[in-house]
Amino acid sequence: QVQVVESGGGLVQPGSSLRLSCVVSSRTFSTSAMGWFRQAPGKEREFVAANNFNGASAQYRDSVKGRFTISRDNNKNTVYLQMNNLKAEDTAVYFCAGRGPLKMNWSLDSGDYDYWGQGTQVTVSS
Repeated sequence: QVQVVESGGGLVQPGSSLRLSCVVSSRTFSTSAMGWFRQAPGKEREFVAANNFNGASAQYRDSVKGRFTISRDNNKNTVYLQMNNLKAEDTAVYFCAGRGPLKMNWSLDSGDYDYWGQGTQVTVSS
């Protein structure tokens, strides 16, 4: 019932930047934490970043700290992942995930998220 539209992936060279966007058709978006996860070929899905309902608090996996920034615009029902200084090891399918209504705090556990996007491919290669 919740529609999730992801965009922004692509093929870029190392050191480049991308901004992923995730538009969520939920009237309770502003009460829900949002997260980004990624999955590389042959690997398990892993946590990337998440923020709480109003964007005031965020968490990142160590390997992306200082390079990635998660943000959100509750007026647009959109969460973003700004990815700078991309590296080859960032290559993966990136998934946007949302928690349900009133689940305001971010979580590193994919099981705590209630709806997911289809994923957008990010490929970082020379």
